[in-house]
Amino acid sequence: MDKKSIIFLGISILILVVMLYFVGINDVINALKVADLRLILIAIIMQLFTIVLYTIRWKSLNEIANMESKTSKLLPMVLVGLAVNNITPSGRGGGEPVRAYLLSREENYPMEETFAAVVADRALDTFPFVVLAVLTIIGMALSFNFSPGLLALMVVAVAAIVVLLIMLIYMCINPGFGKRVDGWIIGLVRRFYKKNSDELEEKIHGVIKGFQDTMNMVIHNKKVLYYALPLSFLIWIFEILRVYFVFLAFGASVNLIVIGEVFILASLAGMIPLLPGGLGAVDGIMIIFYTAAGITASISAGATVIERLISFWMPTILGMVILPHYGSSVLDKISFGSDSKEISDEEEDD
Repeated sequence: MDKKSIIFLGISILILVVMLYFVGINDVINALKVADLRLILIAIIMQLFTIVLYTIRWKSLNEIANMESKTSKLLPMVLVGLAVNNITPSGRGGGEPVRAYLLSREENYPMEETFAAVVADRALDTFPFVVLAVLTIIGMALSFNFSPGLLALMVVAVAAIVVLLIMLIYMCINPGFGKRVDGWIIGLVRRFYKKNSDELEEKIHGVIKGFQDTMNMVIHNKKVLYYALPLSFLIWIFEILRVYFVFLAFGASVNLIVIGEVFILASLAGMIPLLPGGLGAVDGIMIIFYTAAGITASISAGATVIERLISFWMPTILGMVILPHYGSSVLDKISFGSDSKEISDEEEDD
């Protein structure tokens, strides 16, 4: 992890500590002492099961793209990807190029194909999130006294995600638009990269063509509609149920719909590329809105701490423990500025 990652993680943790201080650290500790460990264990199992579902969905997309891999080989890559997502302020997307790179290197598949499958996997995760986010905005606008500015910010954020998703899909199903994107990228290359630009342009053409072909194959396969997409909705349901069980562990009487609404809102904040994994911002939103929903501040804070330990820190620690298995070169290259091409090129230089 580079110095920037450490600094931003430090800032994120400091924000969380300050929030807990104002809530009352002793009150939070007392709430933690009475938590039902059996229900917390169920929440942990649900989180592990959710990670397995992530892996199964990615495996199904790889198979559609004619890339066979065992679940046992993909699961550690998923954990590494989750860890990188959590330590980089990249809108929960920093780990996707790393996942694609690891699959490409370990299974000897072309990088553009593995990256396309990972992007498709992320798009499938985004689609149910957008549906749930729209319902959440409507529900919370009716349940909470939102300022017009905050409501507008949430609408703009969801709209931006929808636009990016539509552009991505349209680029893959419309060859003409894909060529315009290709031309735009080539234009940037010619402007900023003079040395050996012809060779680089040819490589870019090949990468984009391979990406489009793989995405087309995935998009038009019925297995996505009948299997992978429902699996994505199931994953989000388990995410919400995990939070619900954590609050039940603290004896909180809370509506499952309210739990889901606040969790989706916090997840939306976590996608904003400011702090690693939304740490600090996500925790703060959860504490504030659960308290506004009628749960005491100490229980809201205590439940949020446990929930983030399960959903954020557990996958992060597991992923960072596994990461050295793939070589120190991958570990050294994980930083805020890393992307799929940069990681691949630097590995070749090694």
